[in-house]
Amino acid sequence: MKPSRVLSVLLLSALGLSPLAWADDVSVAVAANFTAPMQKIAPEFEKETGHKVVASYGATGKFYAQIMNGAPFEVLLAADEETAAKLVKENFAVAGTQFTYAIGKLVLWSAKPAVVDSAGEVLKKGAFDHIALANPKLAPYGAAAVETMKALGVYDSLQSKFVTGENIAQTHQFITTGNALLGFVALSQVLRDGKIEGSVWLVPTHLYPTIRQDAVLLEKGKGKPAAEALLKYLRGDKARAVIKFFGYEL
Repeated sequence: MKPSRVLSVLLLSALGLSPLAWADDVSVAVAANFTAPMQKIAPEFEKETGHKVVASYGATGKFYAQIMNGAPFEVLLAADEETAAKLVKENFAVAGTQFTYAIGKLVLWSAKPAVVDSAGEVLKKGAFDHIALANPKLAPYGAAAVETMKALGVYDSLQSKFVTGENIAQTHQFITTGNALLGFVALSQVLRDGKIEGSVWLVPTHLYPTIRQDAVLLEKGKGKPAAEALLKYLRGDKARAVIKFFGYEL
């Protein structure tokens, strides 16, 4: 610790002020579907603890590969539960720190009104050129989209119309820019102040495996107060209220 930092710590301790003296950065890999909630949670966490969140957003599968190759992430907020469990098993994450911070909901969405009906019949009619989904090998929401289409018996007939995003954020962009008329995204991505623009079908949960999104402390975050504080904050009432506001179950 630099002499100036030591002096600051001693001075603040003498004044009875300690939390901000130990403020640090925490590097977090965040599943793309959780971008909007995290962008609301991070500033409140920083204000309350003095720690700073350095977040990267992307596909869970891609983060897994990066972590295995030494990426300096300290916390992972995955879009599934399997990835965190694999990292614990492979000694890249700390055993006993994994927990479900949100349960995601899949929707079929179009930026245009009256395109997607409330029962998802538009999939069976197939009167569109392209349908967007995230890469099912990298993104759990993409895998959930595939399972949904297979359950409905439309996967084979629609496969030639797929526009595949690297992650759920790129998939959402394909739809908003008109590269695809409709597509499968997370409910959290299409909620704006509690309302949905365009047209949407909330996919029944029995059509795809439950999307349990798990957080875990990575080995590079072990023993670091900022990383441990963030995981604790995510389990608190303030963060949970934000998560619920964006359409997730808890």
